Amino acid sequence: MLLEYQLVPQAVAKPRSFVGLMSLYESNFLRLQQLIPDIDRLDGYYQSKVAGDCDLHVEIIDRSRYTLTLRLSYFFYDGSERVSDPNMIIRVYFDGSLAEAMSYSDESRHADFRHLRRTCRTELNRRWRRNMLLNKWLEYLMDQGHLILER
Repeated sequence: MLLEYQLVPQAVAKPRSFVGLMSLYESNFLRLQQLIPDIDRLDGYYQSKVAGDCDLHVEIIDRSRYTLTLRLSYFFYDGSERVSDPNMIIRVYFDGSLAEAMSYSDESRHADFRHLRRTCRTELNRRWRRNMLLNKWLEYLMDQGHLILER
């Protein structure tokens, strides 16, 4: 049986359309809920460690009645300097069951991410790109076995 979170957002609605973007936000929410089951109760800073992957860092930045803003990142070290990449800010809308990638670092260490940023100029394209990246990253994190649980 195919579960909703397994749907490829591009297959749900026309890519780069508003409806497609909202479908992507819904998919991001479902994936984020799998990664962080108690997301509606968390506050503070969390870390997930799995063998064979970078440590995943989650920081709750802001919380209100209907929304939560968090930072999701890997940390790398360039000499003595710590670099967060991707360094993504995500807003979760509990009342709409949506999760939107609000931003990620402009200074990505990955050439593919830098190329995507340069080639997509319109707002819908920027939002589509950010949220597709979030969607694929959440899928990867779950495949790696990451899980954030309340302490």
